[in-house]
Amino acid sequence: MAGGAAHPGAELLAFARFLDSSLQPLVYGYGPGSLRELRAREFGRLAGTVYLDHAGTTLFPQSQITSFMKDVLENVYGNPHSQNISSKLTHDTVEHVRFRILAHFHTSPEDYTVIFTSGSTAALKLVAEAFPWVSPGPEGSGSCFCYLTDSHTSVVGMRKITAAMNVTSIPVRPEDMWSADRQDAAAAEDPAGDPAGQPPHLFCYPAQSNFSGTRYPLSWIGEVKSGRRRPASRPGKWFVLLDAAAFVGTSPLDLSVHQADFVPLSFYKIFGFPTGLGALLVNNRSAPLLRKTYFGGGTAAAYLAGDDFYVPRESMAERFEDGTISFLDVIALKHGFDALERLTGGMENVRQHTFTLAQYTYAALSSLRYPNGAPVVQIYSDSEFSSPEVQGPVISFNVLDDNGNIIGYSQVDKMASLHNIHVRTGCFCNTGACQRHLGISDEMVKKHLQAGHVCGDDVDLIDGQPTGSVRISFGYMSTLEDAQAFLRFIIATRLRPSHGQPLPLATPGEAGAPPEDSEAQNAVPATRARGSPSPQEDASPHSGVWNNSPTTEDAEGLCLPLLEATGTQQTTSEKAADVLDGDLRSHIVTNLYLYPIKSCAAFEVTRWPLGSQGLLYDRSWMVVNHNGICLSQKQEPRLCLIQPFIDLQRRVMVIKAQGMEPIEVPLEENSEQVQICQSKVCADRVNTYDCGEKISNWLSKFFGRPYHLIKQSSDFQRNAKKKHGKDQSAHTTATLSLVNEAQYLLINRSSILELQQQLSTSCENGKEELFPMNNLISRFRANIITNGTRAFEEEKWDEISVGSLHFQVLGPCNRCQMICIDQQTGQRNQDVFQKLSERRERKVKFGVYLMHTSLDLSSPCYLSVGSQVLPLLKENIKHHDIPATEKFQDAIS
Repeated sequence: MAGGAAHPGAELLAFARFLDSSLQPLVYGYGPGSLRELRAREFGRLAGTVYLDHAGTTLFPQSQITSFMKDVLENVYGNPHSQNISSKLTHDTVEHVRFRILAHFHTSPEDYTVIFTSGSTAALKLVAEAFPWVSPGPEGSGSCFCYLTDSHTSVVGMRKITAAMNVTSIPVRPEDMWSADRQDAAAAEDPAGDPAGQPPHLFCYPAQSNFSGTRYPLSWIGEVKSGRRRPASRPGKWFVLLDAAAFVGTSPLDLSVHQADFVPLSFYKIFGFPTGLGALLVNNRSAPLLRKTYFGGGTAAAYLAGDDFYVPRESMAERFEDGTISFLDVIALKHGFDALERLTGGMENVRQHTFTLAQYTYAALSSLRYPNGAPVVQIYSDSEFSSPEVQGPVISFNVLDDNGNIIGYSQVDKMASLHNIHVRTGCFCNTGACQRHLGISDEMVKKHLQAGHVCGDDVDLIDGQPTGSVRISFGYMSTLEDAQAFLRFIIATRLRPSHGQPLPLATPGEAGAPPEDSEAQNAVPATRARGSPSPQEDASPHSGVWNNSPTTEDAEGLCLPLLEATGTQQTTSEKAADVLDGDLRSHIVTNLYLYPIKSCAAFEVTRWPLGSQGLLYDRSWMVVNHNGICLSQKQEPRLCLIQPFIDLQRRVMVIKAQGMEPIEVPLEENSEQVQICQSKVCADRVNTYDCGEKISNWLSKFFGRPYHLIKQSSDFQRNAKKKHGKDQSAHTTATLSLVNEAQYLLINRSSILELQQQLSTSCENGKEELFPMNNLISRFRANIITNGTRAFEEEKWDEISVGSLHFQVLGPCNRCQMICIDQQTGQRNQDVFQKLSERRERKVKFGVYLMHTSLDLSSPCYLSVGSQVLPLLKENIKHHDIPATEKFQDAIS
């Protein structure tokens, strides 16, 4: 492997040696054709990306979409419920697709019926509603609904329907199902001799666990139906629902051998496209049992509007497909089957290829050890990945430190994204398997909910215990390079050399490596909208801009003049007496930044007016894509190369970028010309307006794709909704610009200095400074920088006063991978995130959020560099009334 032999763990990545050592024949790829060529031709959009969430959804090939688009552009497909020529074409094509689906699963219309649904969840709901449940009564205990605890949420949710019918639901643990006594055929016969007179029971289980990839025996279908293996000791006739959604994406399913009664599936798991389309395959022998109540368009042979008269259509599919099916999506399935067969040769080849990658990755992961012998990961599996019959191409795991402590999945996910590796984290809608593998009790689940953790969030550790895991999964187009890039990521972040530099992750051209001509590599440092850290005596109070001033590389030696405190400040000092050790004047504002365009470069000022939402014009604009979706540096790192300058006198924002002519945007909208549009920030809907075609063309030219600049409407008010701290009332009505959490973000230079020292590497001449102070400061994108006395002391503050302005500290800022982006070049370096994680005990927090406790804008109000910062500790907080005449003086005086 190119570039691999030089770093630790490289021997684990030797694929040829792995194949030679395998006890069974393994298959990689699809015959004579090159998988690399297939990827380049069909999945060019994956260049530089390692996609490992195929269990979530696989990806569609380019030829499938091209073929489908050609089909719908050349043919007229009408509503299949009509009788015209175009409708007949649709009907016949849909029926052909039904046959194609059944052939894919080795069965025919004589044995199974295809009912199209919106997905496997809708198919499961259909069975729950239509199954002939028998409620318990004097003559018997009634029906029973049994499900394997290692089942998707959508299976477990069926019990709410059965509960409404007073039907018993019984969860069955996998180990109990494995150990269930097998009976011979004679003993399994119903003692009453009349199985048809006994209540029907339903057993649901997944062909493949979507949590761990465990593949449960398809032989259970026949054993349960015949009574040779019983999920529960109940007299009656057992039917089996096989949840095949996770299984059929990478494995063949032969329904001629394993004749489940009901088989739900989702097609995007197989093809990637179309989404929102699934099916329920119903065994025709079981079909008469299903009872339909509701009827919709197309399901009725005849009915009366004024009388309770309804006759269903004869066809099983037509009776259960309410309304017009998504017929164009159904037609797209034909092209999915064509592409899959053409590219892979069939599902058996897919099964062998994906299992080979999973077994290789599992073997390498499970062999990784720290120098002290401790494992690097903990893998959750019911098998040793011995064969594709017992294990799918899924690996669920958690990363450990060298003391055996689990590193939260959220942090691993953020680190993976910095390497452009896409994984899945959490419990994957499978709480039962998550509990079993992670040792989470029912009481702990309830406790986690009380602590604020809900399914799908990033609360990964509670009291040191994991709430979920990391999952990687392979698809038919996955490659060896994908697996090796992932392994290099784990090795680089956990087993890097102790003397400093991060390990190389991938050579150019390999999966996960940026292409050689990537924009990031050719990026040049931006001309910063920053100047000298020392305030200018003649700075205009209206502009507040440090224009054309040199940048001081080491701001630690900064010495700003401390102006004499006014009477107001002295009063505040007295009130804060004994709160902090040392000189109260040791905290001052050293830098002020605003970010007029969200995720773009900072604009540094020495003195700046405040508005109701924070610093005036801070995060008032944002860049959106052609769909109106807000962009950040996570998706578009080069946003940091866009430099906005605010000119308050001319009432314009000047925007600059390397290689582009400067462009101006008015600070306020022209109410007669603007058209209000809707956008979202952190799930909040905001009213915005488009800043026009001129700036849109400018941005589109710079980024090479269509982008727009929008601004939050001046008459729109977005209120802070997240509550922090003890005193909730002080900020629940605070208004926000386009920020994520709060009006201000403050960071402490002492905290930055400690991180800088951790990031420095040892060399022959002592410590080598890899990250200058100003480089680190810019990565955290704060508004207020102070020169505190101790690292991370700001997290103990409850309130601060800056001059005569008062702010409540809302809590620490949870950091994402944006801190790894160099704000001068747009390039990434993962060290910052990892070192901060190590320092903060795996929770990446840095800086604190601030909100105005009160603000009267009837007179001008400013923040200024050199202002004294007076913090009050949480346990010593005191509330004092300050005369209104003193509250809103300029903070610098």
